Amino acid sequence: MEKGEDRHIIAFPFPSQGHINPQLQFSKRLIANGIKVTLLTTLHVSRNLKFQGAYADSVRIRVISDGSEDRQDTDTMRQTLDRFREKMSKNLENYLREVMDSSNPPRFILYDSTMPWVLEVAKEFGLPRAPVYTQSCALNSINYHVLHGHLKLPPDSPTISLPSMPLLCTNDLPAYDYDPASTETIIEFLTSQYSNIQDADLLFCNTFHKLEGEIIKWMESWGRPVKAIGPTLPSAYLDKRLEDDKYYGLSLFDPNKDECLKWLDNKPPGSVLYVSYGSLVVLGEEQLKNMALGFKESGKFFLWVVRETESQKLPPNFMESVGEKGLMVSWCSQLQVLAHPAVGCFLTHCGWNSTLEALSLGVPVVAFPQWADQVTNAKFLEDVWKVGKRVKVNEERLASEEEIRSCICEVMEGERANEFKSNSMEWMKWAKEAMDEGGSSDKDIMEFVAMIKQAS
Repeated sequence: MEKGEDRHIIAFPFPSQGHINPQLQFSKRLIANGIKVTLLTTLHVSRNLKFQGAYADSVRIRVISDGSEDRQDTDTMRQTLDRFREKMSKNLENYLREVMDSSNPPRFILYDSTMPWVLEVAKEFGLPRAPVYTQSCALNSINYHVLHGHLKLPPDSPTISLPSMPLLCTNDLPAYDYDPASTETIIEFLTSQYSNIQDADLLFCNTFHKLEGEIIKWMESWGRPVKAIGPTLPSAYLDKRLEDDKYYGLSLFDPNKDECLKWLDNKPPGSVLYVSYGSLVVLGEEQLKNMALGFKESGKFFLWVVRETESQKLPPNFMESVGEKGLMVSWCSQLQVLAHPAVGCFLTHCGWNSTLEALSLGVPVVAFPQWADQVTNAKFLEDVWKVGKRVKVNEERLASEEEIRSCICEVMEGERANEFKSNSMEWMKWAKEAMDEGGSSDKDIMEFVAMIKQAS
C-alpha cells in the first residue's frame, strides 16, 4: 500500500441541499485520488441522500443530531441557530473523541463556513481544519468588510468601493432584510464565517480563478492559503474524468426528469426559456401573475419549475391558455435541463450553485434575485461576466409583466443576444479548463490531496 493511501478526512456541510452538494462533489474528487471521506450529516438529510453513479459506495455517512427534534414552532431564528450550534458541537465533540482514538483517525476536517464553531472543536483535538465557502468570493469580501466594520448594511453611501471589486451600488449588496425580525441574526450568522479564520489551515472556495481571481488574491491577504475548488458540478458536465459522475447525490425533491427531457427533445435549439427560482424562494401572487403573463407575452417556449405550494397562486387556467408553448413541473433535474440544446435562456434567482451551473453549461440568464447573495450574484452576471440581463423591480421589489417580457426577449433575440451567448460559451470553456487535469482548480485540489497524504 502506498504511503497515505488509506488517509481519511471528515466533510461536515451545513444540512441543506445548496451547502451539501458542493462538499459532496469535492469529496468525490478526493476519493478519486485515494482519500477516504466520512460525511457528517443529520438524520433528515441522510434519509434524502440518493447516491448514484461515481463513488456512490465510497462516501461513508455518519449521522449526528442537530437538535431539530426539540424545535418549537414558536422558536425565533436565533433560538433555532443557538440550539443547532449547541447540539451539533457537543455531538461533534463526542464523535471526534471516538474516532480520533481509532486505528485510522481523520487527518483533516472540512466544514461549512457558516459553522465556525467546528473549528473550535477541531482545535481541541489538534485536528487540522478548513472552512468551505459555498458562496461567491465577492460575497466573502462584502461579509468580511461588514464583520470588521468597514461597511454598514444598509450603507451610508449610494456607491461602495471595495478592494478587488467593481464599484457597487446599494442594490448590488446582499439583501439580508427579507425577514425584518431576523435581519440582525442573519447578518451575525453570515459574517461569523470569518471570525476565526486565523486558526484555519486553509480556506476552500467554490469558484475558479478565471471567474474571481482578483478577489481570491485579495482574500489571501487574510493570511491563510485560499484554494479554489470549483465549479463543483458533477464531472460529466465538466472534465468527464470521474466515471459515471452525473449526479450531485442529494435531492430534496423528486425531479420530473423524463417528462422535462422528452418535452425539450421536440423543441428547436436555443428556443426554450427555463425558469427556476430554487428550493426556498416563495413568491407572492402578484409577482407570479406578472411572471406568467410575461412568459406568455414573450412568445417563447418555457419550462417552468413551480412547487405545488406555489402553483395555486397562478392565474386561473394559465397553462391551458399557453398550450404547447409551456410545460410546468414541480421539480426537475436542473443540470440535465441546462445542458439540453433546446434551452436558450435561464431565468434564475441567482443562487450561487445555479449561477455556477449557468456559467459552466453556457446558458445566458435573466437574473431575478430575491434575497441575500442572489442580489450580488446578479450584479456580476450582468455587469462583470456579461451573460444576461437583470430584472428591474419597483420599491416593493416587484417586477412588472412588461419588464419580465422585455428581459427575456432581449437575452434571447435582442441586439445583444449573440454577445450574451458568446460570453456564456467562453465561461463554459473556462469552467471546464479549471477542473480539467492541470487546470487551476485541479491544481488546488491536488495540492490538498498531497498535503493529506503527507500528513503524519
